[in-house]
Amino acid sequence: MTALAVTGHMDLTDESVPAVRAALDELLAKYRDVGRGETLVGISCIAKGADSLFAEAVLAAGGRLVVVVPSRDYRRSTVEPDGAPLFDRLVEAAAEVVVLPYERAGRQAYEAANALLLERADRLVAVWNGEPPGGRGGGTADVVLAAREAGIPVDVVWPAGAARRADSR
Repeated sequence: MTALAVTGHMDLTDESVPAVRAALDELLAKYRDVGRGETLVGISCIAKGADSLFAEAVLAAGGRLVVVVPSRDYRRSTVEPDGAPLFDRLVEAAAEVVVLPYERAGRQAYEAANALLLERADRLVAVWNGEPPGGRGGGTADVVLAAREAGIPVDVVWPAGAARRADSR
């Protein structure tokens, strides 16, 4: 079994999504070893953007999806209405759903979710533009740095042409 956790930008441009998804499909193909009966396990908080793209790619590759929900109110308070159908579909398709014991979504819940992702991962997949942490804590760069400090290998996915929405940074 190979357990891959994901971190990544939520604010990918619409034009970036196909390239990022293709890059994720290509990366996951390296970890799929059907001949030896190994199972690909993808661990994701299934937030919009990179997390959900990764989860879809894991399922498309025949892998087992583990969803980490940061708080009890996460879907209601954080998932936007247009993203709710995908969120619900991914939760339904998951082999395991872990809901952390936080009532409300927020920095503490997100940091705990990121810690659990890293605790359960053999490797981290980072859909990341390589920019340093923004100082808010719990962002993509912070998770990459924590993984590297813990000795967890990181696969960075940022294909040519990938971009973040300028209005969301």
